[in-house]
Amino acid sequence: MHKLEVFDPPMCCSTGVCGPSVDPKLVRFSADLEWLKSKGVEIERCNLAQDPGAFVHNLTLKKALNSHGMKCLPLLVLDGQIIATGGYPSREELARHTGVTFEPGPVFKQKHSDLVGIGPSKHK
Repeated sequence: MHKLEVFDPPMCCSTGVCGPSVDPKLVRFSADLEWLKSKGVEIERCNLAQDPGAFVHNLTLKKALNSHGMKCLPLLVLDGQIIATGGYPSREELARHTGVTFEPGPVFKQKHSDLVGIGPSKHK
């Protein structure tokens, strides 16, 4: 089967569920990778902040970084060939590239809410 390597830009984690706001694109993409994995696609995901060595040892990635800088991240390599740069492909695009039959995935919506400042109460 295929091997998909994902090289993420520096971030605290690749799931998209940490930090002050959830990035629905990262949540969707993580779910899509799990779906591909369940279909037999080997997935290897590296984050520049947590695994810089993986970025040094991949010649395809080094070439892209030298040519385009950090804007090429995220970068996806399927069986040694770059299939996407600068953004996360949709599940449909991933299915097309890997030859997996497309199945719609879950829908992740950005939840908008106002943050409320919490501080000491003032009692009179």
